[in-house]
Amino acid sequence: MNTSSFSRRHFLQSTSSGFGYLAFSALAHQQAVGASNPLAPKSGHMAAKAKRVIFLCMQGGPSHVDLLDYKPKLGQSEGKSAPAAAGRFGGTKLMKSPWEFKKHGRSGLWISELLPNLAEHADDLCVINSMATDLPAHPQAFSQLHTGTSQFIRPSLGAWALYGLGTVNENLPGFITVNPPPNGARTYGAAFLPAIYQGTKINAAGGGGRFAAFQNRYGANAAEATVANIKNNRLDSTSQRTQLDFIQKLNQNLLQSGGDNPEIEGAIQSYELAFRMQAEVPRVMDLTKETEATKAMYGIGEGETDAFGKQCLMARKFVEAGVRFVEITHGNWDHHRNLKNDMERNSGQIDKPMAGLLKDLKQRGLLKDTLVIWGGEFGRTPHSQGDDGRDHNNKGFTMWMAGGGVKGGMNYGSTDDLGYEAVDRKMHIHDWHATVLHLLGLDHERLTYRHAGRDFRLTDVYGSVASEIIA
Repeated sequence: MNTSSFSRRHFLQSTSSGFGYLAFSALAHQQAVGASNPLAPKSGHMAAKAKRVIFLCMQGGPSHVDLLDYKPKLGQSEGKSAPAAAGRFGGTKLMKSPWEFKKHGRSGLWISELLPNLAEHADDLCVINSMATDLPAHPQAFSQLHTGTSQFIRPSLGAWALYGLGTVNENLPGFITVNPPPNGARTYGAAFLPAIYQGTKINAAGGGGRFAAFQNRYGANAAEATVANIKNNRLDSTSQRTQLDFIQKLNQNLLQSGGDNPEIEGAIQSYELAFRMQAEVPRVMDLTKETEATKAMYGIGEGETDAFGKQCLMARKFVEAGVRFVEITHGNWDHHRNLKNDMERNSGQIDKPMAGLLKDLKQRGLLKDTLVIWGGEFGRTPHSQGDDGRDHNNKGFTMWMAGGGVKGGMNYGSTDDLGYEAVDRKMHIHDWHATVLHLLGLDHERLTYRHAGRDFRLTDVYGSVASEIIA
């Protein structure tokens, strides 16, 4: 008998209860795994500064020159023709930021008035002003941000982190993506790694389709966010356990009669985790037991900040419960037009929740070993597009990191005087990935997986750790 078809048939039979679909959805078809528990905690290559990651991903390319990269010369050059650095956009007009920048904290970091709450945490931020990526196109740059490549389907940063370190809560996935972006396989998938390392997605209510996904990120109802099929409406827990025991016994018998079969072993593991998730995931996602003071810190119940605030609070609860990597996606930051209104709206949605997340993590003693990351796939041009917009800029943009062993209250690198291109301590996406892995205790050159006859890694054959930002 073909064991693969046998295993698939039992999977399809079990979906009638809704449970089998949850197992499949949460972990996909787990591929070959040699260890009895591939998610068990593992030691890294070196002492880790960070134990876990929260990635606040701003889809669409937020404008660095309006948020965190202060350019006084750009303000003095309003209306002048864009220089040769603008490439094909030469002849367009430079546009100063409509918003004021001020120094904040003991460190004196320059931060835009768009982010007043985040500015209160200036001394916790490592602001990287010299980011660069290969291409100024959204799909390719977004893929490279997550996987290190713009051309191929490769494992995501979260999948690599989980593969290298495992997780500490056997009842939860080790990698969760909240309000995931379109084309998710390219951003939170496991590619050739065993599929148990891919992200488990938590969708906000009302999703569906690329444009609906963009709309969701403006005001998705995080209170209704859930893992698909987390609840079985046909069987209670006792009946599900009986059904699962029967399926697992059939699979165990097949293993004993046919010898090792990684696919069947993977199905056994994924079914058990999915069963445990049904109790644990709703408990962790329940925000009703949080204090009113905590909710207010995140801006929950305050209109524009409510949705993202709930997602940030959910991320804190997940990492506190032992999840290794949590990503939250917010967009659309692709401001080719209507820059002033859209930047103010988007910044208003995320500013207080981000500040609340940092404050909450610090109060709970979690920030010191939780790496919080903010950024998008690229930045925007210093010159205008139309009367009120900015175009894509992949040669220089900004991301920030906090906690998890990075130095706070510092700028790393810089773009030129107008903000077009990284000119000092350029940090390519490969360097950024190498640095994030290093903070997690993983050597990006040693974290490899054998596939198609060669050893693959997140950074391919590139990448240098930015040691200057490590505390």
